[in-house]
Amino acid sequence: MYTEEIGRILLTSAVIDRRVSKIARAIGAAYGHREIVIVPVLTGSMIFMADLIRRLPLKMRLDVVAVSSYPGRSTTSRGVSILFPGTVPIRGRAVLIVDDILESGQSMRAVTKLLQKRGAKSIRTCVLLRKPQARKKGLTADFIGFDIPDEFVVGYGMDYNHYYRNLPYIAVLSRGAPAKKGT
Repeated sequence: MYTEEIGRILLTSAVIDRRVSKIARAIGAAYGHREIVIVPVLTGSMIFMADLIRRLPLKMRLDVVAVSSYPGRSTTSRGVSILFPGTVPIRGRAVLIVDDILESGQSMRAVTKLLQKRGAKSIRTCVLLRKPQARKKGLTADFIGFDIPDEFVVGYGMDYNHYYRNLPYIAVLSRGAPAKKGT
């Protein structure tokens, strides 16, 4: 595999798998038997979302939103742009936003605002990773997988220049590679 830029593995696939199961149980308990609309933020959350929904004992619909803030080789946010706002009717429905990383909170705020405008009855959030910047700002999500250090991570859906999404673990890029990433 093309892993020459991988510095170290931060979270193994087994550790991620156990945590995703725990998050699914917590979400199931929070929603009970209600139907929900799950809205993953593309494309970083794709693998997390796929593993998560297979474990959820809920009746659900899926919608997606596409957000861009780190185009190409960029490692600093260029601001949030919603590229695809989703199409599933959500007016009056319970919505769960699923994202990969919570750092600045810009993506989560933009998607939440969009879903509020579309008439969601309630909105909860789920993130796989939360970085120190988010914790310092008091940003949180209803369901959080892991708190991680402020390092640029790839794998398990997250990329650098559109590569490494397919790694089954979460890794930190090596020296010479970017130092930060977040949404």
